[in-house]
Amino acid sequence: MQSGDPANEPNEIGEAGAGETMQILRSQLTLVDQVYEAILSRIEAGAYGADTRLIQEEIAESLGVSRQPVQQALLLLRNEGVLTNAPGRGLMVSPFDQEKARNLYEIRASLDALACGKAAERSSTRAAAEGSGYLERGWQAVKSGSISELVAADMAFHHFLYELSGNPMIAETASSHWSYLRCVMGAVLMSGQAPVEIWRHHEAILRAVIDGDVAEAERLARRHINFSASAVLSNADREVQMSH
Repeated sequence: MQSGDPANEPNEIGEAGAGETMQILRSQLTLVDQVYEAILSRIEAGAYGADTRLIQEEIAESLGVSRQPVQQALLLLRNEGVLTNAPGRGLMVSPFDQEKARNLYEIRASLDALACGKAAERSSTRAAAEGSGYLERGWQAVKSGSISELVAADMAFHHFLYELSGNPMIAETASSHWSYLRCVMGAVLMSGQAPVEIWRHHEAILRAVIDGDVAEAERLARRHINFSASAVLSNADREVQMSH
């Protein structure tokens, strides 16, 4: 995600009552990045549901910033498919698109299998040294039940595997899809589905990478992404049935 650098803005935002939805490293992000992350975290956690119209003035007031960075952040989210044009004027949270989600998870299955296979091939030492920290963060998030923490821990683990692959194009290719997938993941977690199985998958993948078992790492990565896709699509089907 690339953003502008608006002039005459404070270095960090002060969000009123957002709590855990602010997952920000303020020292490393521009103001637009921070606003972008705050809005995306709210969508991810269900504070802004599908078809919710987003009002720039209200968001700016809640974050303690001017409208300029809010406007830029909203446009970035629209370009990534998280938001869409609202009837008449403005932007709203995009409704769930089952076909888009299915297509994105197909791409992720291939990318993650490639990343995990390459990681097993070349980075077992680093995986053994650092991997347990990512798993610990994940299990702590499971224990907390925080959607924002669960999504952040999941992203961190997968980006760790992308780094281990030694191929920077994997992370670069995947990055354009993560914002949308974060919102999808949040919806599944809010439905009450336990993330325990997800982190058991992560443990198995890391073991295969540490063991240098390329074929097994690839197989487990594909299984994991297909499992996640099935959870997302099943959750969408349930919501449709409940709405009728």
